[in-house]
Amino acid sequence: MEAFKTLNGIVGPVDRVNVDTDAIIPKQFLKRIERSGFGQFLFFEWRFDEEGNINPNFELNKPRYNGASVLISRVNFGCGSSREHAPWAIQDYGFRCVIAPSFADIFYNNCFKNGILPIKLSEEQVEELFQRTAKHEGYKLNVDLENKKLTDEYGLEYSFDLDEHRRQFLLQGLDDIGLTLQHEDLIAEYEAKHKDRLFA
Repeated sequence: MEAFKTLNGIVGPVDRVNVDTDAIIPKQFLKRIERSGFGQFLFFEWRFDEEGNINPNFELNKPRYNGASVLISRVNFGCGSSREHAPWAIQDYGFRCVIAPSFADIFYNNCFKNGILPIKLSEEQVEELFQRTAKHEGYKLNVDLENKKLTDEYGLEYSFDLDEHRRQFLLQGLDDIGLTLQHEDLIAEYEAKHKDRLFA
């Protein structure tokens, strides 16, 4: 998993509350067995109309948000079913950071396992980010995970809280398997001793 230390990226807005995982990645696209390739289906029913044409009214379809890597949204982001495909789709589309006032617990946990930084800010702070994103075309945020700060070129500076264990996971680019493999020598030693006991 790619380590996350800092990110300077264009902000893409999805100005909706209770964005559920079926809206993030609709169920008909869950048949793939690999983690990649889901980005094309992100927010599919909002990004496209019934004929498959691009919906020009959906925020992320606007040219000013091309290449966005920071996603902002409203309360209870990632609610609904527990599908891990939701963070897969968000990451594959190009987002490395999601900012909202609150997240559904399972989605929030899955973000860390997939190299995505979910940041909780107050509703007032998120509203300020929406206003700045609308005002400044190509609006960017600098996300500093090492110092737990968000800044922009217009003087904004927000601090955010994050569990230290999860912060270290992202800083070191570790998922659960990677964390286990840090003890590979001890595991191999145990397996060797266990094999000797079995065949003694």
